[in-house]
Amino acid sequence: MPKAAPAVTTPIRLTEYARCAGCAAKMGAGDLSRALAPLPSHEDPRLIVGRETFDDAGVFVLGDDLALVQTVDFFAPIVDDPYDFGRVAAANALSDVFAMGGEPLTALNIVGFPAGKLPLEILTDILRGGGDMVRQAGAVLVGGHSIIDEELKYGLSVTGRVHPQRLLTNAAARPGDVLLLTKPLGTGILSTAAKRGELAPADYATLLETMTTLNAAASRAALAVGGQCATDVTGFGLLGHASHIARASNVTLHFERARIPELPGARASWRLGATTGGADRNLAYLEGRVNWGAVSAEDRALLLDPQTSGGLLVALSRDRVADFCARVPSAVVVGEVEPRAAWDLVIA
Repeated sequence: MPKAAPAVTTPIRLTEYARCAGCAAKMGAGDLSRALAPLPSHEDPRLIVGRETFDDAGVFVLGDDLALVQTVDFFAPIVDDPYDFGRVAAANALSDVFAMGGEPLTALNIVGFPAGKLPLEILTDILRGGGDMVRQAGAVLVGGHSIIDEELKYGLSVTGRVHPQRLLTNAAARPGDVLLLTKPLGTGILSTAAKRGELAPADYATLLETMTTLNAAASRAALAVGGQCATDVTGFGLLGHASHIARASNVTLHFERARIPELPGARASWRLGATTGGADRNLAYLEGRVNWGAVSAEDRALLLDPQTSGGLLVALSRDRVADFCARVPSAVVVGEVEPRAAWDLVIA
C-alpha cells in the first residue's frame, strides 16, 4: 500500500514532475510510423476513417446517419496549477473529435499518479478541471482508469458522434482550397519558458487562454460552410499535421510564413533558449518533405513547435472563406492548396 504523501509546505510545481510536458512528449511521427508499418490495416467496411490517412480520430459507422468518433490523448503536466492542467489536457483530447467534425458524447479519465509523492488533493483538482472542460464541451464524464506512476499524467478517452457524410478528414483537401488556422502558434516554446520561470505573466495568461479554448466553434463553422478537410494542430506541429493532409489528399500545401499567427513572447522565448525535443523530432520527420525557401531559424522553430491544444487547420473553397471567418473571428488565412508537386509543403 502506498505511503501517505508528505505535507505540503511549499507550492508544488507540477511541471517539475514532467520530463517532457504536454504534446511535446508525443512519440516522433517518424518512429510511430515505422512501428505501425508492419501491422495490418483493419478492413472492416464500417471503419471509414482509420490510421491510413493520419487523421486525428477513428470513425466507425453505426448507420446511414450515425458514426462514432473515437480518440484518446494524455500527457504530463504542461502548467503548474492542477485545475488548469486538467482543463488543458481535457481540451486537447476533446479537440480530436472536433477536428473530425464530431460532437463529443462521453469521456473517460486516464490517470497516472505518483501516489505517496503528491497530495491526493492535487489529483482531485486535476479531475475537477478536466470534468469542467468535458461539461463545457457538452459531453458526459462516465468514469476512467488510474495507475500508480512515477510521472504524473492525465488525459481522456473520448467518444463522439458524426454524420458519415458530413465529417472533416485529412483526405479531402483540393487544389485551389484556401488554408486557415484558428489559433496562433507557440505553445510548446512558451510552456518551456514558463517551466524555466522565464515567461511574463501576461504572456502566460494568453498561453493558458488559448490552450483552454475548445475547437468546438471552429469545427461547427467548418461544417456549416460546407468544409470537408481539417486537422487539429498538436504535437507534430503545424507542418507535421499539414504534411498529413498533403499525403492523405495527394496535394501540396503552400504556406505564407508572414501570415501565420504566433503567440506573444514565443519568438523572444525561443531566442532565450526555450526549445523542445518535440520540435527536433518534427524536423527529422519532415526531412525531404518541405521546401523551406528562405525561412529563418526562428520561423522554422515556430512552424515545427509542438502545440498543445492548438487550433484547427482548415481547407475551404475560396468562396466559403469569408463566411467561415465571420463565424470564427480568430481564423487567419495562411496559405492555399496546390496540385501535387515534389514536396508535401512549400513555405514562402
